[in-house]
Order: sequence, then structure tokens, then C-alpha cells
Amino acid sequence: MKHTKISCKKRRRFVSLLLCALLCAAMLLPLSGCGETKMSQSQLFAMDTVMTLTAYGKNREAGLAAAQGIITSMDSMLDPELSGSTVASINSANGASVVIPGQVAEMLSTAKLVYDQSGGALDLSLYPLIKLWGFVDGKYYVPTAEEIGSALARRCFDQMVLNSFPSSGSYSVSFPAGGQISFASIAKGCAAENAISAMRQAGVESGIISLGGNVQTLGLKPNGSKWTVAIQDPNNTASYLGVINVGETAVVTSGTYQRYFTDVKGKTYHHILSPTTGYPVSNSLLSVTIICEDGTMADALSTAMFVLGESRALNYWRTYGGFEMIMVTSDNRVVCTSGLIEEVTLSNDSYTLSFSE
Repeated sequence: MKHTKISCKKRRRFVSLLLCALLCAAMLLPLSGCGETKMSQSQLFAMDTVMTLTAYGKNREAGLAAAQGIITSMDSMLDPELSGSTVASINSANGASVVIPGQVAEMLSTAKLVYDQSGGALDLSLYPLIKLWGFVDGKYYVPTAEEIGSALARRCFDQMVLNSFPSSGSYSVSFPAGGQISFASIAKGCAAENAISAMRQAGVESGIISLGGNVQTLGLKPNGSKWTVAIQDPNNTASYLGVINVGETAVVTSGTYQRYFTDVKGKTYHHILSPTTGYPVSNSLLSVTIICEDGTMADALSTAMFVLGESRALNYWRTYGGFEMIMVTSDNRVVCTSGLIEEVTLSNDSYTLSFSE
């Protein structure tokens, strides 16, 4: 196997993630001065992402501890390269059923719904292909057409058998022998949703968490107003192109700038791979942001809509609804769905804003 020499820059990726977290924190700092409500904030690195958790009120410390516990637990559970993790057990089961926790069953069920409705645009069984490109271990590589074909032949998400056992509250799942899955396109959304739930159960009524490109809010700001969330500029990741005002919801972004590498010829390859061609998706989109109350669904949709492209993504939204969307295109258009007319403010003159019905 002949490898193409690649400029692998993990340090640059970590710095980019940190800048993203700092940008989100900068957008939220003004909120901490609301009345006399006290704020606590913590930061951790999990799921290959710098995460920032913010909580307000008297139960804020307990809420942060509970949320961090959820994220840490799910990080270990969903690492396909960690021996003994839930995902590693699924991938090594050789076709046998594996008992899974409810969080994993939730992600599989949501992903399958989006898979069916989008014609396979979201496919969790692309893990062999993702590994082939080097997006798991950072050993980036441009595969041959034959290698891509072999990896695509292992797709099997449509053959998943997911069982629930109401009497015991347990679940199991099986995939055909040779199939392997990854929750990279949905894990942070589910983690954010469960972390917010843990904060709520701890008595927190106002909070916000940022897991890289995933933001999820709890309640409203302490003064009763909406949260202001920055939309990152895909052409300048240290800045943002505008903001969106939201209540209690999830705001999840997928984009070409989040993970990529450049080969010795100067060609760039990003991490969102087409389930059809096996190559990085090539369309007019640079990023897709989904606004949806369900964080798991928002994460799933952000990837699926990116794969579908502008026109088909809008058709999906018109057909199924239940979410709003912001798409940033390569010709500097910011296309929003009509439910965001009163909520989006553009702050970068390089872009033009439009709304679709």
C-alpha cells in the first residue's frame, strides 16, 4: 500500500478547538452579570473537543459536576478504539447481539430515522471508511478507488437489528459480521442533551454548554431573555459571521473546517464523507447549523443535511420539519429557514443573508 505524504497538524487542530471554545465563552461572558445570579463555569477535553459548561444559581456547582460525569461516562462508552467500550464491543461482536445502554439505543434509533428519511445521508456504519482516510488516528491518507470500494462494501446500517425489552428496560443491537459503526456524527449531541438533563435534575434552571460545534441551553438566561449563540465563520474560524437568539434548544454545526488535512499537492480533504462515493462531500456548502430542541436529532441532522446539499436539505426541512437550519455556502451566502427571520443577525459584510420558505 503506497501512502501519500500528508501534513498532519494535530497541534493546530487543538488550538483551533480552543479558539472555538474561547469564542463561545466570549459570547456568553456578558450574560454572567444578570442581576445577582451567580455563575460557575468548567472546562474539559472529551470526545476530541474542548468543552465549556456554564450554570447559574445556587445549584450550579452540583449541576456542573453532574453534567461532567455524564460527558466523561459517554466519552468512554463511545470510543470505538477503547477496548471494552460499548462501541468496541458492538464492532467486535461478529454479528452477535450486544446489550447496550439506553443512551446508545437512543442514538441508534435517531440515526436510523434520519438514515431512512434522508436516503442514507447519515450512515453510522462508515467507520471503516473514516479509519481508512485517517480521521480516527490522525495518520491521514488518500485511499485508492479500490480501497474506498472495499470500505463502502462494509456499510450495513440498513441491516441493524435494534431490540428493546420493556419488562427489563434493556436494549440490544446487532450488525452483520464485518460491519463497524461510529457515533462521531451524533455522540456530542446526545452527550449535550443528557448533560443538560443532569443539570436540570440537579436543580439548575439556567445554563448553557458548548461541546465544540454543539451548543445546548437550559431554560433562558437568568434575566429571562434569550441566549445569544455565535455562528462560526467557516472561512475564518477565529471569528464569527453572525449570531442567533434562542431559548431552550440545541444549536449544532457541521462544517468542512472542523477536521481536515492537506496533502503535499495542496489539496484539502475534510472529514464529512459521502456514503455514496466514499470521498469527502463536494457541494456548495461550507457549514450547516441545526436548531432543534432534541440535541441528538440536531447532531444527526447537521451531518445529514450537509451531505444532502442546499437544495435537498431544504426539501427535507419542508417535508419533515421539526427544526430550523442555517447553511453557509462557498459563494458566501447564509441561507436560513423561515422560522429564524427574527432570530438571526449577520455581522460580517462578506456574507449575504436570505430566508427560505
